Amino acid sequence: MLVVIATYDEIDNLPRLVEALHAAVPWADLLVIDDGSPDGTGRWADERSASDRQLTVIHRPRKSGLGSATLRGFREGIDRGYDLVATIDADFSHPPERLAALVETLERNPACDVAIGSRYVAGGGIEGWPWRRRWMSRWVNRYARWWLRLPVRDCSGAFRVYRAERLAALPPEAVRAKGYAYLEEILVRLKRRGARFVEVPFVFRDRTAGRTKIDAREAIAALLTIG
Repeated sequence: MLVVIATYDEIDNLPRLVEALHAAVPWADLLVIDDGSPDGTGRWADERSASDRQLTVIHRPRKSGLGSATLRGFREGIDRGYDLVATIDADFSHPPERLAALVETLERNPACDVAIGSRYVAGGGIEGWPWRRRWMSRWVNRYARWWLRLPVRDCSGAFRVYRAERLAALPPEAVRAKGYAYLEEILVRLKRRGARFVEVPFVFRDRTAGRTKIDAREAIAALLTIG
């Protein structure tokens, strides 16, 4: 399995996350895709990868969006021959210790193609968000389920494990969104090609270090273009 970690200014989190992932899923390889972080995130990743055979780094010259970074990670996973490709936020909003549960759920459900860490199924939840952000997230997910006909309660979270063979069936141009809207769009494109999803509960905890990169207006505007 390849775990894709998109980073921008995550020097306060990435070193701890790498250690936590090695402990939680010791068989997995890690891929950091850094968008020219001015805080030294990419430089730290390079130094760590020199002594860590399970860590590789891709540098992009500027901040180019979570969606495009993740799609690059998917392509790397496919080209390198991994059977699974996982995505996780760099800020510990997604608990590394729950990643194995997503993998195990896919293994128990061979007919499913994507395991989605879900805040909105029984056992899931959110900690540390103000009510406005909770409301926005609920609205986006309800819209996605209704308008995009997605059979998923948590359409906007990036804590996922994909079967690489299913990703490989998507044409490179299939997903157009470069920012956060890729999260819903890729589910739409996969569903139209017959993919099945399974949700696994987890508790989302807002970041305690670093600064959030989410632009609510951008996310909603982009979501409205998917169809």
